[in-house]
Amino acid sequence: MFNNHKKNNSHPVLKTKMTLGQRAADWVTKWVGSWSFIIGLLVFMIIWIMLNVYMIVSEWDPYPFILLNFVLSMLAAFQAPVILMSQNRQAERERVTAKYDYLINRKAEREIQAIKEDLDYIKNAVSKKKVNLAKIKMRKKSTFKPYQPRIPKGL
Repeated sequence: MFNNHKKNNSHPVLKTKMTLGQRAADWVTKWVGSWSFIIGLLVFMIIWIMLNVYMIVSEWDPYPFILLNFVLSMLAAFQAPVILMSQNRQAERERVTAKYDYLINRKAEREIQAIKEDLDYIKNAVSKKKVNLAKIKMRKKSTFKPYQPRIPKGL
């Protein structure tokens, strides 16, 4: 989703400035999709469970871990729409880029066709010149008599 290579922002739609919400959605999507987040969440859950299982005096969230389940559900409820917003914007960028690439490819195809036509024209012109040269050689060959020295009579 996030490419490390330099982005081609030559299309006007891709040059538009992102709003604060869009930048935040991209940041959240990038963060939530990282190993750092996954490992951090795993560590948080292990600590939560360990504290609640081994706390003898005050367990704020006993074994079924209903509060932990609620916290994780809230996290998922907030993450999902933010990630979808970021993915929708990325899909829009890709759609615009694909359309732009299609137009460039069509232009290249027309230019290649024009070059092909020019090459065909040059090929035909060269072929005609070769035929004309062959005709000229044939004419010269038929009119050309090789030099034969004259031998005087009497020798």
